[in-house]
Amino acid sequence: MAAETDNGWKFAQCFGDKGEVEDITEGTYPFDLPADIISTVEFDHTGDYLATGDKGGRVVLFERNDGKKGCEYKFYTEFQSHEPEFDYLKSLEIEEKINKIKWCKRQNAAHFLLSTNDKTIKLWKVFEKSLKVVAENNLSDGSRPQNGKIQHLRLPKLTHHDTIIAAVPRKVYANAHAYHINSISINSDGETYISADDLRINLWNLNISDQSFNIVDIKPVNMEELTEVITAAEFHPIHCNLFMYSSSKGTIKLSDMRAAALCDKHAKLFEEQEDPANKSFFSEIISSISDVKFSKDGRYILSRDYLTLKIWDITMENRPLKTINIHDHLRNKLCDLYENDCIFDKFECTFSGDGQNVLTGSYNNYFHIYDREGLTDVALQADKSAFKAKRVVSTKSNKILRGKNNKKEEINVDAIDFNKKILHASWHPNENSIAVAATNNLFIFTRL
Repeated sequence: MAAETDNGWKFAQCFGDKGEVEDITEGTYPFDLPADIISTVEFDHTGDYLATGDKGGRVVLFERNDGKKGCEYKFYTEFQSHEPEFDYLKSLEIEEKINKIKWCKRQNAAHFLLSTNDKTIKLWKVFEKSLKVVAENNLSDGSRPQNGKIQHLRLPKLTHHDTIIAAVPRKVYANAHAYHINSISINSDGETYISADDLRINLWNLNISDQSFNIVDIKPVNMEELTEVITAAEFHPIHCNLFMYSSSKGTIKLSDMRAAALCDKHAKLFEEQEDPANKSFFSEIISSISDVKFSKDGRYILSRDYLTLKIWDITMENRPLKTINIHDHLRNKLCDLYENDCIFDKFECTFSGDGQNVLTGSYNNYFHIYDREGLTDVALQADKSAFKAKRVVSTKSNKILRGKNNKKEEINVDAIDFNKKILHASWHPNENSIAVAATNNLFIFTRL
């Protein structure tokens, strides 16, 4: 089912329950348990496969449905990636929730992907496995040996019975993070990856699970002097020696692994000075960067904080090229948002495959698509309205043209449902198709 909107984007598919969000846990198979709130979404490098991770520690994979026109997917396989654990030394429960999934570039018939919860990263191999059964042996015709002797010795024959999609953990990278892992990023060399927690970033070789190299450590000697934490990290898409990481202080640091073994000294620091007139009790919280992404060519950086989306040129450190106000209408409601903890929501952001558009989420299950200049704002809503009949325009959407004052139409703040939020999304690497996680539902939107 697809319903076209006035801006060319259309709802294509939804996996999950079609009922009211209040009445559901998370959806119909493969999303049908309370723990199935989707916690990460990721297309592979071809866009032919899509992965989701959920709070129950499960990974669900979807495969492009070539039999359908447009960008549609079908269920491929699912597996339990992580189980709940208990750290007896620290008396802490380690939940099974999948924080991030990253696909390795495909080199043979099998798929390899990394998945992580708060403490442990796993490398999974997903492949087609042929099930075989014994079809013929010495006793298959019912004959018995005469006088204890076998006249003809026949070797057992195996024949193909069925093909299943199997998932096996090839590597488990454990015991390297004292704090919660928030990011993993695979290097363009295809051999290494980084994992980041609140205070450290580790460099791993995909083939070596029992050792990693600590390349960033911002932990102070005295923890009382702690002023910032690492919030996200990503490798440069082309230069394998460069990576960036963002902090709760609103800064982005670009580091070069060729400079030193410990990359505490950054090569570049992207930071915009705050206007003292806007400083408030909430300034530090809302300036914390929740996500950073490189464009495909590595020229631009996209960062998301609570109120804004910023596009940076990698050659210009002192200010962003463009600042897009996402939640400016919530500025007067920060006190309430602090009380209900929504001010700590971590919205992700992503570039389109061609780098010309950017995507991020908001409340009321809305997400926004902007052109890189920030001139147009396409707002789409991923909710149950998308399940209505074809002839009804099922995706609530609008296209807002921004003028020089960069102001949008008035939004009724009191009508916003802060429990409905789009935190996780992924953009198809080669097409204008996006996958959006709305609580327990996975929505696919496409633009032809």
